[in-house]
Amino acid sequence: MIGGMKNKKSFLKVAMSAAIKSVLFFGLMFVPSLLFAQTRGKVEIDKDAKVDSLIGNYLVGSKNNPANPGGGPMLASDGFRVQIFSGSDRKEAYSVQAKFQDRHPEMRTYLSYKEPNFKVHVGDFRSRLEAEKVVDELKNSYTGLFIITEKINAPKLDTE
Repeated sequence: MIGGMKNKKSFLKVAMSAAIKSVLFFGLMFVPSLLFAQTRGKVEIDKDAKVDSLIGNYLVGSKNNPANPGGGPMLASDGFRVQIFSGSDRKEAYSVQAKFQDRHPEMRTYLSYKEPNFKVHVGDFRSRLEAEKVVDELKNSYTGLFIITEKINAPKLDTE
């Protein structure tokens, strides 16, 4: 019986030794990954030149754009405008736009043509409520006002 006990003890020593070696092996394998995961690195961006072109196309404004007399980038986004004129007479459309611009120089105007009508839209409103306030202000001066959903230009930023 004493010989059987020695075999069990030696078997346990060998098993414990193998288990300790396995734990140390796997532990040492994961330690470097933990150490390297905590260091800061340098990020390099490798992009195609066409990306800059696409970003440039997304920017709507330029210094030659009458809707953006101050120049600088204007990002297009969904919003609302108020239509103050729709008709087939081009001279009348330009006249309505000029008169509105004289009375309200702070608000942008947009003239468009879709056969057979010219349309004059005003403002760049982010919410329908803003557009409705302008409709209330203009309803005595213009007939047939209504709000349309369009891509609008970002409002001018006060840089002073």
